[in-house]
Amino acid sequence: MKYTPHDYQEYAKDFIIEKEKAGLMLDMGLGKTIITLTAIDELMFDYFEISKALVIAPLRVAESTWDAEIEKWDHLKDLKISKVLGAEKKRIKALKVPADIYIINRENVKWLVERFIKDWPFDMVVIDELSSFKSHRSQRFKALKKVRPCMKRVVGLTGTPAPNSLIDLWSQIYLLDGGERLGRTLTGYRERYFNPDKRNQHIIFTYKLKEGAEKAIYEKLSDICVSMKAEDYLNMPDRINNIIPVNLPAKAKKEYELLEKDLLLKLDEGDIVANNAAALTNKLLQFSNGAVYDEDGDVKEIHDEKLRALDELIETANGKPVLIFYSYKHDLDRIKKHLKDVTVLETSEDIERWNKGEIPIMLTHPASAGHGLNLQAGGNIIIWFGLTWSLELYMQANARLHRQGQKETVIVHHIVAKGTVDEDVMKALNKKEVNQEALLKAVKARLEKGEENNECKLI
Repeated sequence: MKYTPHDYQEYAKDFIIEKEKAGLMLDMGLGKTIITLTAIDELMFDYFEISKALVIAPLRVAESTWDAEIEKWDHLKDLKISKVLGAEKKRIKALKVPADIYIINRENVKWLVERFIKDWPFDMVVIDELSSFKSHRSQRFKALKKVRPCMKRVVGLTGTPAPNSLIDLWSQIYLLDGGERLGRTLTGYRERYFNPDKRNQHIIFTYKLKEGAEKAIYEKLSDICVSMKAEDYLNMPDRINNIIPVNLPAKAKKEYELLEKDLLLKLDEGDIVANNAAALTNKLLQFSNGAVYDEDGDVKEIHDEKLRALDELIETANGKPVLIFYSYKHDLDRIKKHLKDVTVLETSEDIERWNKGEIPIMLTHPASAGHGLNLQAGGNIIIWFGLTWSLELYMQANARLHRQGQKETVIVHHIVAKGTVDEDVMKALNKKEVNQEALLKAVKARLEKGEENNECKLI
């Protein structure tokens, strides 16, 4: 197929070529893969700037997305790919195959760095879903940080650079510029731009921005980061967000309040224990969904109010396919038992059947459907049975249906237990999304064609 890029795609491709370190904050559906591959192709065969590229991606994306794009477009037919996946022997063999692009899943980054720590062979590294490197404590970040000085070019791709707060930016930007803009240490970054917020004596749980820090951070990144919103460049389908409130039964509500107050709930067949605030939040989310793990790991069913709401939403769908996101294993088990005729998204065959309209109800965890899946052909209705604190997972999961190619208005239902932590999660997601918007707007690319030279400018 012949590739005819949109203006924004040409702009983004040129941005990668011009910048040795580039962060592309592109909304889902804007074609970040084809943009990046086209840039690699030109850097390799037109400019002779690179000879061997490495792509680090989520496993499902590494397995199928990048090579599928190469097969799809005529101008990329000369690019040779080797997928460094699977068992170690298979990965070693893949590294020995002559190729232009080597693709590895992020779980094996540490292994790759250890293998090439003294002789890094890749002069360009593309990190697909850069936000998955937001933790400075993660093994994948620590490993890649070691070889950052050996990388001639780095490209970071993400749609959610600051899924929880601007503190998440430090490790991501460090992988792009080696600490040039936000500092070489997270401690220094925090001290420069943040004040301690919530704390317990010497332990600081959260930080808040200093006055003027947000603008200063954005300005620091403006020369190497560019963002694009799908709504500015694509004919995106409409989206309707619904809150479906449910009331806990009186007994369950009383038990919820006891657990919230005492961090302990005694039941006839086992105790529910939360040892700290994080564990308590997790238990309360489970409780809100209708079941919770006790101290022995056994499932204690509390109520079925969300299952009843699920029934009503499926009935209201009038036979249209429904995609349900669950949070916990016991959610999955209870929904499967309750609805019976459902499919759990596990294989590429499931994706194909869904897009053909052959699956009426499909269940998946947002982490399993977060990246690289095109499900818009199969339906337009999403139900969040259990909610997630992660803005990244939330946005990526919704984008499986709310993306270019969707023919109908996307309806996103959130089943929310009233008076519970569910309501806090919805508020937090909304607040984070506002913060996310601020970051993206701060480095937003607007395509402005000059009247005479027809150039694209960043304004």
